[in-house]
Amino acid sequence: MKIRRFMLAILIGVALCIPLGRAVSADAKPSGFDEREALAASEASIGSPLGRYAFIDSKNQVRALNSFVGHPLVISLIYTGCADVCPTVSEQLANAVEIAQETFGTDAFNVVTIGFDAQNDTPARMRSFAVSHGLTLDNWYFLSGDQATIERFANDLGFVFFTSAAGFEHMTRTTIIDAEGVVYRHLYGANIEPPHLMEPMKDLIYGRKGNTVSLDGIINKVRLFCTIYDAREGRYRFDYSIFISMSAGLLAFFGLGFILIRAWLANRRDARRS
Repeated sequence: MKIRRFMLAILIGVALCIPLGRAVSADAKPSGFDEREALAASEASIGSPLGRYAFIDSKNQVRALNSFVGHPLVISLIYTGCADVCPTVSEQLANAVEIAQETFGTDAFNVVTIGFDAQNDTPARMRSFAVSHGLTLDNWYFLSGDQATIERFANDLGFVFFTSAAGFEHMTRTTIIDAEGVVYRHLYGANIEPPHLMEPMKDLIYGRKGNTVSLDGIINKVRLFCTIYDAREGRYRFDYSIFISMSAGLLAFFGLGFILIRAWLANRRDARRS
């Protein structure tokens, strides 16, 4: 019981950059809010289908979230007036996304950053935020929404934020949506290392439970287990040593089988002669 409480406390500490408040309204008061309930609300959204939401992108075009269905989607919520946590998370995410695009291909998934400060996170501000922090990768969209849309969206995803004297206090969290539009996983904390994003993306793109009968399914299974993270290079690479080890093992197996069969045939010949 003590271990469970200790692990829960660690998870809460990682999940929350600062004390929490309700996401039901940007005007909500943080007093009396239970951090365990906040984390529970976040985790409860996993497995839920993403609702129908329309935002405005940095080119002032309407962008419906369901237009991304068919590929995994990475969602980051920030506010442009944030001076430290939001830029840090976004830049860390950019590094992980770049590596994921190198591994899976640019068109394998999409990324959206949504400004939850409905009054100030205009398309122009979102565009400026992206440029000033070097967030210019392909298939990465910066979206704005009205107050009602932001509040409904935050509630559906279990994303907690509230106003404070400094601007906003909020969860530090990145969400991964699968190709069917269902919440797959949340990544908590500001420090997003490439494996944090890559491993769940490998599940979704290559599929641990996918079809292994078709040629594409077999190829994807090979990619799934042979794509490894090189910590020295900070990149994922295809590990050919796995095939070398498998080949060596097969050669040893068939070599031993050949020797045993020859010995068995020799014994049969000797038995017939006697």
